[in-house]
Amino acid sequence: MIHPTAIVAPGARLAPGVQVGAYAIIGPQVEIGEGSTVGPHTVIEGRTRIGRNNRIWQLASLGAAPQDKKYADQDTALEIGDGNTIREFVTINRGTVEDGGVTRVGDDNWIMACVHFGHDCQVGSHTVIANYTGLAGHVRIGDWVTLGGATLAHQFVRVGAHSFTGIGTVIDRDLPPYVAATGNRAQPYGINTFGLRRRGFAQATLDKLKRAYKTLYRSGLGQEEVLRELEAQAADCAELRPLIEFVATSTRGLVR
Repeated sequence: MIHPTAIVAPGARLAPGVQVGAYAIIGPQVEIGEGSTVGPHTVIEGRTRIGRNNRIWQLASLGAAPQDKKYADQDTALEIGDGNTIREFVTINRGTVEDGGVTRVGDDNWIMACVHFGHDCQVGSHTVIANYTGLAGHVRIGDWVTLGGATLAHQFVRVGAHSFTGIGTVIDRDLPPYVAATGNRAQPYGINTFGLRRRGFAQATLDKLKRAYKTLYRSGLGQEEVLRELEAQAADCAELRPLIEFVATSTRGLVR
């Protein structure tokens, strides 16, 4: 299952059934789980662990050293879960010792061509990351997030679960769960109604999330007052708990 032109270093651990395409290069600290495929001319290096049933297309670069001038060849890592699609020219760098030393990607993500995940990013599961999107270092992406093409995220930004960005969005502050945003710089324009409906959220829940959005963005209340009001609304809407926690713990401020 390994093309004769591929270079797989001694020490690399490839599970049964892994396919490696022509001219791919696999480093000595790499682990790849059963059922995964590695496309032609792909380079996977560093201490990189890739799970099961991932499809990595040609010319991807995974586990390269971080683009950080402070990096001094420390032993850092990249961890990728199961069932991900990683398309052409995707680059995912390993972590730095300044932030735990590990870049992580969860399960069942759809990562389109020319996407970049910088060092120490933590990307959840079931995301859709469209072409030319770039995440700077230390970015946190929640589950079920959709980032439109050419979205750019500033370092240390957090993007909450089930949120959405339009094409060319620049995220310089935290984007709360469920919120849709667009623009340079990002501005919110409602909740991600379409995505939430596709994931089975009931209309009654959507109505409560819309009410919470208005409390957060249109009430004119200060943050402490907003949090108290959201706490009251959460009494009959458990889905508001992630939003409350996100707002309460934001250190960069929220997109507005």
